[in-house]
Amino acid sequence: MSDWTGMSAAELGRGIAAGSIDPVALAQTFLDRIAAHPLRDRIYARVTPERALAEAAAARQRARSGRRLSPLDGVPVSWKDLFDTAGTATEAGSALLKGRVPSEDAEVLKVATAMGLVCLGKTHMSELAFSGLGLNPVTQTPPCVNDPDAVAGGSSSGAAASVAFGLAAAAVGSDTGGSVRIPAVWNDLVGLKTTSGRLPLTGVVPLAKRFDTVGPLCRTVEDAAEMLAALEGRAAPDLRGVSLEGRRFAALSTIVMDDIRDAPGDAYSNALDRLANAGARIEKLDVPEVAIPMGDAGPLYTVEAWAEWGDTISADPEAMFAPIRERFEAGRAFSGADYLRALDRMARARAAWAAATAGFDAVLCPTSASLPPEAARLLSDPAYHVRENLLALRNTRVGNVMGLCVTTLPTGIRSCGISLMCPPGDEDRLLRLSAAAERALA
Repeated sequence: MSDWTGMSAAELGRGIAAGSIDPVALAQTFLDRIAAHPLRDRIYARVTPERALAEAAAARQRARSGRRLSPLDGVPVSWKDLFDTAGTATEAGSALLKGRVPSEDAEVLKVATAMGLVCLGKTHMSELAFSGLGLNPVTQTPPCVNDPDAVAGGSSSGAAASVAFGLAAAAVGSDTGGSVRIPAVWNDLVGLKTTSGRLPLTGVVPLAKRFDTVGPLCRTVEDAAEMLAALEGRAAPDLRGVSLEGRRFAALSTIVMDDIRDAPGDAYSNALDRLANAGARIEKLDVPEVAIPMGDAGPLYTVEAWAEWGDTISADPEAMFAPIRERFEAGRAFSGADYLRALDRMARARAAWAAATAGFDAVLCPTSASLPPEAARLLSDPAYHVRENLLALRNTRVGNVMGLCVTTLPTGIRSCGISLMCPPGDEDRLLRLSAAAERALA
């Protein structure tokens, strides 16, 4: 038996289809690995072995009778602990939601289950998803695969760790300001931020509904394409025959290169060279209008987050990790007029972005300008925590504020990634471009 826990989700699916992998044995292999792993409790909030084995048994029967529901039918995946799971606690990394047990699955989990995905359990996350670092002293702080002393990135921290440490074939997370892409890049994974509204948020614990999105964290672009298809209940785009030859990419210079650390900067420069060597034409692009809504993160994000959670937080403020609570409380400082003006500025910036990028196949930038910081220092140095969180989220937030779909790909340099950004709703083309880029960067 090969090491199934090191294979991609798509490879496992092909093994099931070929009859060389039994879905029940596969699920049990992952469950055994989770149970034996020394970092298990820092990665999984709750494991669901009964559900996993029941779903795997059904997948086995379908495989034997030639009735598989999708290419990933029978593949075990993890779910961030903000997706409702019927009969299993969903607490979104917060003591404020301790003991919250939903009566039904989130809509995307229902669809994924109907496509045959096997649910291994729920992964730890930043408190109420409001941090790009993944530090959570209230529940658990998941580990970074590249540095035992560092955070994994947030808020889908446990999601990334579950895949990076071989405790899930793929993971489902959420991204409001970078929460799929930051943990993906810091753990050398592929992450997909989907277009807002593409996947339903019914049964997903909210942060800022205007920006909340659902997306997978995976080993490969093929896995990301198959996972998105499974979450939508459709067939994945055909990634065969993709090429970068003649593709025109814009290398964004506005904001994303400011204060970039040496390793991410060097990795990005090297990645651009490899994409160019594979036939891509890359041109530097400045879109100054982007700076305006990027500076409006306060009225845009914290107003929505405080409107959602203010009453709950005010009823028990000491239950929260102070730096996260303070981010929420910042939303009280803005008026309704501040919020509406910020929305108007964002709409105008999005129009400027669309005009400036219309001639390009995709826009490129470093996924993160920083490397995963040390957890102990984040806990002991509040100013450092604020600074590192803002820098971690800065580049990824461009995709959210501009309303784009975005992938992050590993560059081959640990915890350093490159992002490809495409217009809203253009995930299939983005995934094809990303598959070609992945080959060039391998």
